[in-house]
Amino acid sequence: MPKMKAHSGAKKRFTPTGGNTKIKRRCQNKNHLLNGKPRERIRRLRQGGYVGPDKEKAVRTLLCVGGPKKRKTDLAEGGNL
Repeated sequence: MPKMKAHSGAKKRFTPTGGNTKIKRRCQNKNHLLNGKPRERIRRLRQGGYVGPDKEKAVRTLLCVGGPKKRKTDLAEGGNL
């Protein structure tokens, strides 16, 4: 079976956090036509966001990224791999 390849467009737009718990994204509407937008809105759009739970599974499959990493303490408490 060939290797899974990550979607090149998704690689440029999304980055998983350190523990793979969340996926970071940029805010939309901040690329062009900024003259007509209020300064407060542009300032607010600088802050990124996180992908919502409804879209997270789809983005993870595009990025070929699994879920959150299991810690040894979680496994000692009876969690499954």
